[in-house]
Amino acid sequence: MSVNLTANAIPAIISGDVNAKPLVQILEITSVVSNKNSQQQRYRVLLSDAVSSHHAMLAAQLNDLVTTGRIKNGSIVQLLEYICTIFQNRKIIMVLNMESIIPDCEIIGSPKPFVDSELPVQKALHDNTVGSSVNNNNNNYNNNRNILATQNTGSTNVQNFRPTIQPSYKPPPVYKGRGAVMKNEAPARTIPIAALNPYQGRWAIRARVTAKGDLRRYNNARGDGKVFSFDLLDSDGGEIRVTCFNAIVDRFYETIEVGKVYLISKGSLKPAQKNFNHLKNEWEIMLDLNSTVELCPDEDGSIPKQQFSFRPISDIENVESNAILDVIGVVTSVNPSVPILRKNGMETLRRILNLKDNSGRSVELTLWGEFCNREGQKLQEMVDSGVFPILAVKAGKVNEFSGKSLGSISTTQLFINPDFPEAQSLRAWFDQVGKDSASLSISKDITHGGLKNEIRKTVSQIKDEGLGRSDKPDWITIRAAITFMKTDTFCYTACPLMIGDRQCNKKVTRSGDTRWQCDRCNQEFEECDYRYLLQAQIQDHTGLTWVTAFQEAGEEIMGYPAKELYALKYEQEDEERFGEIVKSRLFNHFVFKLKIKEELYGEEQKVKSTVVKADKVNYSAESRYMLDLISKFCRK
Repeated sequence: MSVNLTANAIPAIISGDVNAKPLVQILEITSVVSNKNSQQQRYRVLLSDAVSSHHAMLAAQLNDLVTTGRIKNGSIVQLLEYICTIFQNRKIIMVLNMESIIPDCEIIGSPKPFVDSELPVQKALHDNTVGSSVNNNNNNYNNNRNILATQNTGSTNVQNFRPTIQPSYKPPPVYKGRGAVMKNEAPARTIPIAALNPYQGRWAIRARVTAKGDLRRYNNARGDGKVFSFDLLDSDGGEIRVTCFNAIVDRFYETIEVGKVYLISKGSLKPAQKNFNHLKNEWEIMLDLNSTVELCPDEDGSIPKQQFSFRPISDIENVESNAILDVIGVVTSVNPSVPILRKNGMETLRRILNLKDNSGRSVELTLWGEFCNREGQKLQEMVDSGVFPILAVKAGKVNEFSGKSLGSISTTQLFINPDFPEAQSLRAWFDQVGKDSASLSISKDITHGGLKNEIRKTVSQIKDEGLGRSDKPDWITIRAAITFMKTDTFCYTACPLMIGDRQCNKKVTRSGDTRWQCDRCNQEFEECDYRYLLQAQIQDHTGLTWVTAFQEAGEEIMGYPAKELYALKYEQEDEERFGEIVKSRLFNHFVFKLKIKEELYGEEQKVKSTVVKADKVNYSAESRYMLDLISKFCRK
């Protein structure tokens, strides 16, 4: 079999001509690791046009061609999309897309390594004119459309194979109205995200913002700083993360909006931090003071709003912990939000819900922070009213603790009842079959209608089981009614000053008629805070116990800010109204989340029960909880 490769293909590519789709041969394939952080496999190939050879890098999306054996040493391939950039005074070919024409073939010709100095038209190219040599090369491309001439060689007979020659990707240049354009002042060429690599000089991408992370502050050996990131998606389906630090945050944070399309240029590419970046791209963009971000019209809608890769819930069982994935399911239960104290001393919210799909499995999804108040609250209201919405989760994090579960991260996005084909199919399944079908949870120890790992106890069990007397506190949940409250010390006056990221909150005393004094901060101020220190007696069917409720829990019980009740009792001296409010809270049933810990008072050890969360009884959720208990007893 005789094969004619595209004549002068290597010199033409090196000279910057990307208007043809040449036929070349692969002489050698070498496996490389792109960077030590991502450990992503890449492949370097040696390309030949039968006379000259040159090394090229394959884009990551072409890895399958190598791993599946569709291309190997000797393969004839047609380059469909490629670019040539300069790196350390050397020309580097980046192959973005290609097609395997003949997987196995003997080496054609005697190719020699091509060097840039052999280009006959460098000066013409430098002057932005094309000389006769380039014209000859273009003619060679046109004259080689019939690339393969076949002969009978034993049993192999390839007849009249003519690969299609089409112009490769070359978007039109975009110029601003800035007068005469000097050399190197033309706008950077707009390229696909998949074509980005650190060997390029000037580039621009046009993409839609699909996610925007929160503004975060950090402190390290270099000092304090701030950072935020956003994710981009272009019309070819390429995705990449963009990160901004410090002064760049001030410049772009308010500019970037999710859903908008931007033209971005003059950034640097760094290896993606895969511990924090789930996108399928080995690079991420770092914007600097020279970077430009311009809002673009989205008239043609060629860039999709979002890109999903949904996985069935059953797949999550076999996914590694900390993996990031997309999932879609029916929300079958939603629990109330609870405050959680982080390791840094800051408090956040947590809300847990359950998803099921037609794979026969269900999974627990934990929402953190503002997700609890936004989408979480809406989902709870829908489920409590008997509506079971479809929820699509973009970028959920897999957790492995007593089974597999999902959790939200800063770049997670939630879509309630989205207009997706997958959502419509899931809705039809749930309405017809799924509502009454059982599903096996891959998240263990789930108590429907309760909190994650919720341990329901009675009042008598606190003493009988010696709760709180170990090194670590016990966290339990009790359903009980408030039977008595101490009203003489229901709140205290607190210091409002900030110590770092936290408020002082120490008790303050009067300093004159109009000012307050904090001994800890050694400062005076005109206004103080009023914080609950509510001591109450709660009772269930097994007994009584005392609990203490601080600020947030106190407001949940009383229904008023501490400042209002303080003013009512001590400034307006309206004891009657104050007494009515207190009485209205007695004998109301709550689901209390308690922290129980033995503490030292003077020389005596006492067990203290602190109210972390106080939710009025949701009888719909309580009914589901009781039914779940009954079903467990029945199974036994």
